[in-house]
Amino acid sequence: MRALQRVEDFTPPPEPVGARPAVTPPAHVGQGVTPLPLPVATPTMPSLWRRFWEGRGAMLLMAAISIASVLLFWQLATHYKLDAYIRFNNIPTPAAVLEKVVEVNGSPKFVTNIGISVRRILLGFLVATVLGVGLGVLIGRYRLVRGLAMPAMEVFRPIPAIAWVPMSIMLWPDNEVSIVFITFLGAFFPILLNTVHGVEAIDPVLLRAARTLGAGEASLLKHVVLPGALPHIFTGLAVGMGVAWVSLIAAEMISGQFGIGYFTWEAYSLISYAEIALGMITIGVLGLLCSGGIRLLAKLAMPWQAHSAGGR
Repeated sequence: MRALQRVEDFTPPPEPVGARPAVTPPAHVGQGVTPLPLPVATPTMPSLWRRFWEGRGAMLLMAAISIASVLLFWQLATHYKLDAYIRFNNIPTPAAVLEKVVEVNGSPKFVTNIGISVRRILLGFLVATVLGVGLGVLIGRYRLVRGLAMPAMEVFRPIPAIAWVPMSIMLWPDNEVSIVFITFLGAFFPILLNTVHGVEAIDPVLLRAARTLGAGEASLLKHVVLPGALPHIFTGLAVGMGVAWVSLIAAEMISGQFGIGYFTWEAYSLISYAEIALGMITIGVLGLLCSGGIRLLAKLAMPWQAHSAGGR
C-alpha cells in the first residue's frame, strides 16, 4: 500500500506553456479593520431671527412697512404741496381723511352705501362663479360644448363691462338688477377662461387611471376633474373679484343712486376731497377683504397644497 505524501513535500504541477498566471486580487483598503462610528449630528434649534423670518411675524412686519411708507409719502407730499407734474395741492392730508372717517361713521348714509355695494358684489360674483365654473368644466371637458359655446363667449369677452351700462338699463326693468348684471359680467369671463384652462391642463394619465378603476363620468368629474382644476379655478376667482369691483364702481358712478362708487362720485361733484379719498380707501379695503376671503377658501378647499408646500 502506497503511503500518502506529506503536505510539506507536495510541489504543485508545472503550469502549461502559454497559460496566464493567476492574479491574486488586491485586498481592499481597510479590509479587516473595524470602522469608527460616525458622529451623530445633533439637531440644532434655529435662531430667533430665522424663526421670525420664516414665520408670520415677518410677513406682518413687511405689510406694515409697505402701508406705512405709502402713508408717509402721502403725508409729506400733501404737507409740502408737491407739484412736480403730479400735483398734490388739492389732495387732502391723511389727518383730514381720518377726521372725515369719524364724521361719516356718525351717520348711517356711509354704512348704508357700503352695505349696498357689498350686497351687489356678492350677488353678482356668486352668479358668475356658479355659471363660470359650471360652463367652464363643460367647455373644457366636452368637445361638442366647446365648439358650440366658446365662439360666442369669445365674441362677448372683449366687450368691457362698463360698455354694457346702456344696454343693461334697457334689458333689465330695475336699476339694481342692471348693476348686479354688470358686476356679474366683470367676474364671469376670468372665471370661465381659468376654469377651461384648468380642466384642459389635467394629466390624461389620471383620467385613464380613473377609467381603469371603473369611474363613471359623474364620478370622474367629481373626484378627478374638479380637484385637478381647483388651482386654476381659484386663480380665476381672485382675478374675477378684482374685475367685478372695477365694474361695480364704474356702474355705480354712471347709473347708480347708492353704493360706495356713487358716494365717491357724489363727493367729487360736491368738491369734497376728503370724502373722495375716503371712498377710494374704502373700495381698496373692501377689495382686500374679498381677496383674503378667496385665499382662505382656497386653503380650505385644497389642503394638499399646504402640505406640498411644507405647511407654509
